[in-house]
Amino acid sequence: MIESASAVADEYADLERQLADPAVHSDPKTLRRLNKRYAALAPTVAAYRAWTAARDDLAAAQELAAEDASFADEIPSLENAVSETEGALRKLLLPRDEDDDRDVILEVKAGAGGAESALFAADLVRMYLRYAEHSGWRAEITDGTESDLGGYTDVRLAVRAKGQPEPGQAPWAKLKYEGGVHRVQRVPVTESQGRIHTSAVGVLVMPDLDDGDDEEIEFGPNDLKIDVYRSSGPGGQSVNTTDSAVRITHLPTGLVVSCQNEKSQLQNKEAALRVLKARLRQLAQEERDAEASAARRSQVRSMDRSERIRTYNFPENRIADHRTGYKAYNLGAVLDGELDPVVQSAIEMDEAARMAAVAEGPAGV
Repeated sequence: MIESASAVADEYADLERQLADPAVHSDPKTLRRLNKRYAALAPTVAAYRAWTAARDDLAAAQELAAEDASFADEIPSLENAVSETEGALRKLLLPRDEDDDRDVILEVKAGAGGAESALFAADLVRMYLRYAEHSGWRAEITDGTESDLGGYTDVRLAVRAKGQPEPGQAPWAKLKYEGGVHRVQRVPVTESQGRIHTSAVGVLVMPDLDDGDDEEIEFGPNDLKIDVYRSSGPGGQSVNTTDSAVRITHLPTGLVVSCQNEKSQLQNKEAALRVLKARLRQLAQEERDAEASAARRSQVRSMDRSERIRTYNFPENRIADHRTGYKAYNLGAVLDGELDPVVQSAIEMDEAARMAAVAEGPAGV
């Protein structure tokens, strides 16, 4: 595994040469692709250089210790440095999710629990909006259907990074673990006798395809049915006055996507097509994952949308992640956007599972 770090360093050097070529800067698409790859490899190359330096220092100390015993005192600390830098390098050399630097389309849908489920869906939306704010991302509600009591029966968010995020800090790298069923236990506002009810909300997270990166999703001339209608929610002066809202049905799969929050029909159509492509890509990924061996699937980020991943218990102020075993009694803070410790538990468990899979070698791949 460590041997592959040299190839990464070579690729990094080649990217530096390409980025120094003035001709590359006249092609924005190529420049963006090279910069993205260059930024993704930078931490691995830095870790490789740190490991190489520590290894060379250890070798020098061992050689000098044969002539001067004082150098032997340095050997234990240098051995620790080699071990630590090698561990950090191995983690960075793990197979990487190719979507980790993408933005996210996140959908929240009320499930079992009726009005209470819709109210909790609104709580989750607020949690994700606040988490995006804490993370330095931009997030906005792009479409949604409100319930009678002020919750959401379904709602869609777009979460986007500002500029080029550091590796592992883009929306998909963190929010991909949020997909699944979120269960809430609390006394509903509609409950007159103070009984605790259990409700559920479904969350679907999809990587947002960049412009020009969605060539794999193609539509035939008769694949789409496009309907326009009048907007019925927030959206400015065009609401209820023009047919600006758009509903697109993908006939081969039956997928339906609507969008009404943009100001024009063209903008809503483009937004709906973007979501539809993301959903179709997600469906294709789910099919590939279903065909893959169990050893290759993430043990944390399941593609099964019916999997119960987390419980939010209001009477105990407790949040529990059922995949990682994470538990804390700061539910209010988590719902206010302090989601990082929960997400980090999923990241660490996923990394451990992938390290174990790599250690198993070809038989476990």
